[in-house]
Amino acid sequence: MIKILLVDDHELVRTGISRILNDVKDFNVVASVGSGEEAVELCRKSPPDIIMMDVSMPGIGGLEATRKILRFCDSTRIICLSMHKENPIPTKIMQAGAHGFLTKDADPSEMVNAIYKVSSGQRYISADVAQELAIGSTSQNHDNPFENLSDRELEITLMLTRGTRVPEIASNLNITAKTVNTYRYRMFDKLNVSSDVELTHLALRHKLIQTE
Repeated sequence: MIKILLVDDHELVRTGISRILNDVKDFNVVASVGSGEEAVELCRKSPPDIIMMDVSMPGIGGLEATRKILRFCDSTRIICLSMHKENPIPTKIMQAGAHGFLTKDADPSEMVNAIYKVSSGQRYISADVAQELAIGSTSQNHDNPFENLSDRELEITLMLTRGTRVPEIASNLNITAKTVNTYRYRMFDKLNVSSDVELTHLALRHKLIQTE
């Protein structure tokens, strides 16, 4: 049996995915949690074979959770789920060590296929995401300013655009509030914005985040 952990801050999403996967005879959804922090804690106690990890969650989010888990669970394989197929999210996720990337509108059959492939040691990226990455790698028009951010800057951007305050970001990432603000103003300079509100509007315009 392939032991699977579901990580998503929406209980309805976790319930739906759990029902789909538990209908497959080789799959066993062993746990379902609502945050990256819970996923890290659970993996320290009992690492699953596969993690289906949402990218956009309150707290540390899927990118940082993926990086943390793979530091001590090198046998666990992570497939990230996101509404975003545009860069820089897919590239950053795969660079963090994820073994697969699916968009949330993927068919159940594609999700099942991705788990089988990843559990056998392969990597899996949704066809539409792979196409976006291929187009981006050959295009001379790099008009997404978020591609210029470092991994840590992108993590902090995602947290700020979800309304997370600087002290909470510092706590989640185990850095000081002063360091968070250093990254924050560096991001502002790179993106040519001057406030968290402008940052959020820019993120919406480039589909880095979406309204519910």
